[in-house]
Amino acid sequence: LITTVPRQEVAQRLKVIFEELSEIIKKEKPDVCALETLFFRTNVTTAFSVGQARGVIQLACTLNNIPITEYNPTEVKLTLTGYGRAEKGQIQRMVSQILKLKKTLTPDDVADAAALAITHCFSYKMKKASSGKRQAESVKREA
Repeated sequence: LITTVPRQEVAQRLKVIFEELSEIIKKEKPDVCALETLFFRTNVTTAFSVGQARGVIQLACTLNNIPITEYNPTEVKLTLTGYGRAEKGQIQRMVSQILKLKKTLTPDDVADAAALAITHCFSYKMKKASSGKRQAESVKREA
């Protein structure tokens, strides 16, 4: 979990995010980055701040040649619960169940990140399976 000091200047907070994420990337060597698409109904200030942080995350990943895949909140909810309007508590319980955890992940941001990672894993498996099926059908047609 990367945290910043709320009273700090925005540029300094973005720098912290970039530097800490770059260290995590260097240490963990991820194959992909899964991001949730930005969706805000009313609070433009929050949307702008989150957008800036997303830009820094995308930059750090791109500089390290890590592909970025995005999922909208409804996709995450559907993947984990089968219901696109699931409540946060339902998502958290499913994350705990899928990962076989005894406790709910905290803070909420950590649970959200785990839900996004699970969504990506399930989505990747589905795409890979359907890709293999298409390749097999193509080979059959050619034979």
